Formats: sequence, structure tokens, C-alpha cells
Amino acid sequence: MKNEKMKTEVRREQIATAALQLIARRGVRGLSIAGIARQVGLVPSAIYRHFDGKDHVLDLVLDQIRQRLLDNVQAETSDSVEALRRLLFRHIKLIRESEAIPMLVFSDQVYSGRPERKARMQRIIQDYLEQVGKVVQRGQKEKALRADLDPAVAAVMFLGLVQPAAILWHLSEGAFDVTKHTEKAWQVFRRAIVRP
Repeated sequence: MKNEKMKTEVRREQIATAALQLIARRGVRGLSIAGIARQVGLVPSAIYRHFDGKDHVLDLVLDQIRQRLLDNVQAETSDSVEALRRLLFRHIKLIRESEAIPMLVFSDQVYSGRPERKARMQRIIQDYLEQVGKVVQRGQKEKALRADLDPAVAAVMFLGLVQPAAILWHLSEGAFDVTKHTEKAWQVFRRAIVRP
């Protein structure tokens, strides 16, 4: 029973990864159960053993994105300023490794007629911001970050270092140097939050 559950989890992970790869190549509109099946090396009916359809796959993909974001926050150091810097670059790496993530986050196709999915994405972003805010709070307790910072505002500003750069990177099909931009943006953000 445990082995079967593990196989199911591995298969679901493979399906979610295949879905992200297809979205990166074809966009959200190009995602299909048949395409996912081909990517994984299965027949479409095998996908339906795990999912009700494309919408269910998209929900799993969003859950996978959420987990990756939260895992990135947990992989930190004891130095809060360094933890924020590393988190920023892990976030950029995640986007560079999966072009589908910004495509999903900014796609109205994902949310159209699906208020529950829109709420799910909002919760994913809010959970991430809360975790970033906790790193900021820790930095304030350590007296490394300015005491007058509102952790929630600092977290949104932090995310603001990523989102516009991700959009430009995506729209330019990788020509915009998101890593170089992030290095410069980090220096500006760091000066704004670190105690003088």
C-alpha cells in the first residue's frame, strides 16, 4: 500500500512537471491531457487515473509552485540579510528554470471563470509574503534591519524586485538579463532595509 502511494505521488509529480514544460513551450492554451500523456510516456487514460482533467492538473501545478516557493524560504541562513539575498536569487532561479511559472501567474486563462483558482493563487502569494515578512521580523529582532520597517510592506517590496523583472524576462524571451538586474536591485533594496 505504501509503495503504491509512493508510485502515485511520483506519477503526480511527473505529470505536474510535464504540464509545466508544456505550458513553457505552448502556453496555457496549449496544455492538454494528451500532450501531458505524450510528455510522460503514457496514454491519456492513464492521466485520468490521477486527475479529473486539465483543471485538476493546473491545480496540482499551482500546489507545486506554492511548495517550491515555501521551500525556498525555508532554505535560509541564520543571517537575515543574507537569507533575503539568497531567497531573492532562488526565486529568480526558479523563474529561469521554469518559464511556465510567470506564464501561469499572469495568465487570465488560469483564472477566467474560476474564482476558486484565483483565490488559490492569491493565497499562495500571501503565504509566501508572510514567510518573507517573518524573515524581515527576525532581522529586526537581530537589529540587522531597520526597526521602522513594516514587515508586510517590506515583503511586498521584496516581491516587487522579482515580478517586473520576471515579466521583462518572459516578454523578451530571455533577452532581458534578469540575474544582472536582480543583483543591482538587491543592492538598492538592501540599502533601504539595513540599519545604518
